[in-house]
Amino acid sequence: MRWLVGWSSAVARSSGAPGATGRTVLPVGGQLLWDDPDPLWAVGDWRVDEVRVVEADPARSGGHGAHGAAYGDHAYADPDHRTSAARSSARGVAARARLAVLGRCHATDEELRIGLFAARGGALRHLSMWPGSYTAVLQIGRRITVVGDLAGARPVFHTRWAGGTAYATAALPLADLIEAGLDVTYLAARLACPDSPEALGAGTPYQDVRRVPPGHALILRDGVPEIAGYEPRASLAVGEARSQADAEQALSGVREALVEAVRARLTQPRYVPDADEAPAPGVGADLSGGSASSTLTLLAAGLPGMPGTPPGLGERAGQRLRAVTFNDLATAGESGRDAELDRARAMAADPRLHHVVVPGGPEALPYADLLDSGPLTDEPGPALVSAERHRRRLAAGGADHLVGLGARHVLDAHPARLADLLLDRNRRHLLRPAAALAKAEGPAYRSAFVPLTVYRAARRLARTPYQQGVEQTAGQLLERRFDDFRATGLEASLAALTWCRPGPAAGWLTGEALAEVSIRLQDAAARPGSAGRPGERRARAALARAAADARVFEQAVEVRSQRLHAPFLDNQVVRACQALPETLRVRPGARAAVLRGVLAASGVRELPPGWGATTQNATVLAQRAGLRSFADELLGLFSAPLLADAGLVDAGVVRGALRAAAQGEPLPLDGLAELVGTEVWLRRLLARRGSCWTGTEAPRQRAVATGVPPRLPLRG
Repeated sequence: MRWLVGWSSAVARSSGAPGATGRTVLPVGGQLLWDDPDPLWAVGDWRVDEVRVVEADPARSGGHGAHGAAYGDHAYADPDHRTSAARSSARGVAARARLAVLGRCHATDEELRIGLFAARGGALRHLSMWPGSYTAVLQIGRRITVVGDLAGARPVFHTRWAGGTAYATAALPLADLIEAGLDVTYLAARLACPDSPEALGAGTPYQDVRRVPPGHALILRDGVPEIAGYEPRASLAVGEARSQADAEQALSGVREALVEAVRARLTQPRYVPDADEAPAPGVGADLSGGSASSTLTLLAAGLPGMPGTPPGLGERAGQRLRAVTFNDLATAGESGRDAELDRARAMAADPRLHHVVVPGGPEALPYADLLDSGPLTDEPGPALVSAERHRRRLAAGGADHLVGLGARHVLDAHPARLADLLLDRNRRHLLRPAAALAKAEGPAYRSAFVPLTVYRAARRLARTPYQQGVEQTAGQLLERRFDDFRATGLEASLAALTWCRPGPAAGWLTGEALAEVSIRLQDAAARPGSAGRPGERRARAALARAAADARVFEQAVEVRSQRLHAPFLDNQVVRACQALPETLRVRPGARAAVLRGVLAASGVRELPPGWGATTQNATVLAQRAGLRSFADELLGLFSAPLLADAGLVDAGVVRGALRAAAQGEPLPLDGLAELVGTEVWLRRLLARRGSCWTGTEAPRQRAVATGVPPRLPLRG
C-alpha cells in the first residue's frame, strides 16, 4: 500500500524533540519529501514519476522562481541532508512555498510551478484541474493544504496528535500513530446505510481518525485543522438550462476528459517490471466487464503512439496493448457470458490489441481463499470476497492497467434524479424512463399505470423536506422495515426515490446496532443547513461510496509492480460527466449512448452487436456459485464471528442466511458480501503484527491491538 503522511504542529519543534523528523517518530519505509517543522513523507513503493516536488524560491528571479525535483534524487529524500533545510532557514519559514504532487498527474513541471503560484493566491481549485489521479500537498509558510479529489478515490484522513494534526492518505497509519480503538458504531452505520453520509459522517473504522469529504481540502494553520470545499456550485436551475441547450458540448467535454485521462496513463515514463514479476511490461486494459472498460481499451489503442512499452525492449516487452478477457468457466453455458466473449473477440481483432483470455474455474469464484492470509485494506469492503477472482485476471494485464470502475456512478442517473426533473419543471422527460421500466416488467405487468406510479413517487420525493426524509429512514431502522429484496426493477427504482435508505445488509443487523445508526440519522436531520436537491445529493453520495469501494478493490487485488488506473474517477472526468444534462442522463441506455458517442468521435464507429449490454446477471450467477462452492468455509467463518462479539449481528441468523443463499433463495447477495467482507477485514486487522511507525517515541502498540469491544456502545 502506498500513502503519504505528514503533520503540522502548533509550534515549530526542534529536530530533537518528540515527533520531529528523523529523530523519534518515523513511518516504516518512508521517504522524506520535506523536513521540519512540518514534515512530509511518501511511504511505499512509489515510482519515480509518481512523486514530484516544486518549490518557490524568493532568492531566485526576484521571488518568482521555482525549482522542482523528482522522487528519490532531491535534497528532501535524505533525512541527513540539510542543504534544503539550511536554505529554508536562511530565508525564513514564513517565506516557504512548495507543492508536492503524488500519483499519476499529467501536468508538466512548468504547469506545476504555475499551479503553485496560483495556489499561493488562494486558487486551490487550480490544483485539481490537471488530468490524472493524484493528491496535492501545498505548503505556504506554516500553512499546509492537502487537496483531495472530487470522487473520493484518493481520500485524505487526519487526526489530532502531539498538540497538532497528523494527516495521511491512509487511515490505518494514523490509527497506529494515536493507538486508536475500533469504531464499532461506524461499522454498524457502514453496514446499515453504506451510501448515506448522514449515517457515516466524516468517520472511519478507527476512533478519532477523520475523513475529508470528497471535493474538499484539509487546511492546517499551526496545527489547527479546517475543512474547506474547493468546488463551486453554480445555480442548478441555470446550469440545467445551459446544459440542455449545449448537450453536444457536454458530450464533447466527456470525450475530451476521457481521452486526456487515458493519455495521462500512456505518456508518462513507464515502469518496466523484472522478468520474474507478474504483470507484463506496458499498458493493459479489460476487454470484458462492460462497456466502460472496453471503451477505455479502444481509446487507449487508438491514441497516437504505442500503448505498450517504449521501443527497444524486444519481443519480451511487446508493442500492443494487452486486452484481457476473463472467461468464467464456472458459469459455463450462461448466455450472457458467451455473448460477452464473442463481443470481446470481435473487438480484439484490432491489430493494435494483444488479446489475452484468462480462464477462471471454481478456484476463482467469489468467496474463494477467504481464510488465507490476504492483504489488509484500509477499511472493509465487498471487494474482499472476490479479490482472488480479480487478481487472477489482473495478473495477466500490464504493469499499468486500465479499469472501468466508477463509470456507472458518474454517467448513469440515480433514480432520485427524477425528482430533480420535477423541481426543474421537466415532467415530460419522466416518460422515457417510466416506459423503459414498464417494458422491463414484461407484458403481464399493467404498464399503463407505470408512468403515473413513477410520477407520484418522484413528486413525493420532490415535496419531502430533507429532514423529514432522513427521519423516516431512522424510523425504518427502528421498526426493521426494509425493502423487499425480491423487488422487481420498477419496485427497486421506486424504493430508491428517497433522501436516504437502508443498505442491503441492514436486515441482518441486531436491534442495538440499528438503534445506534438511527440515532446518528436523527442527529443529522436535526442539524441546520441546506441539503440541495435530492437527486444530486443521492448521486454524489453513491459516487463517494463507489470510489471508496474502488480504493478497497485496488488494495485487495494488488499485484506486485502493477498500477490500476480508474480514469472515470479522475477529477476532470467527474466534472465533465456532471455537466451532462439531467434529461440526457435519465434516458434508457444513457451510459452506453454516451460512450458510443465518445468512441465515434474518437474514430471507433463499428462495435459488435449487443455492445453496452449489462453484465449484472453474470455477476449474480458467479456470486451464487461461490456461495454454493464455499458454503462450509463461510459457515465456519461465522461459527464465532467478531461481528457478533461486537454486537452487530446474530451469528445464527447470518449462518441461516448463508445456507439459504447457497440453496438459491432470493436473498440480497450484496448485503451478504458486505457482511462477509467486514468479518474477513476484522480478522485480518486483529491478526496483523507490527506497526506503521518506528523510533524511540513511536506508539507502543498498533491500532486496535486490544481486540473488538464486547458489545456495541449505546447512548442513553
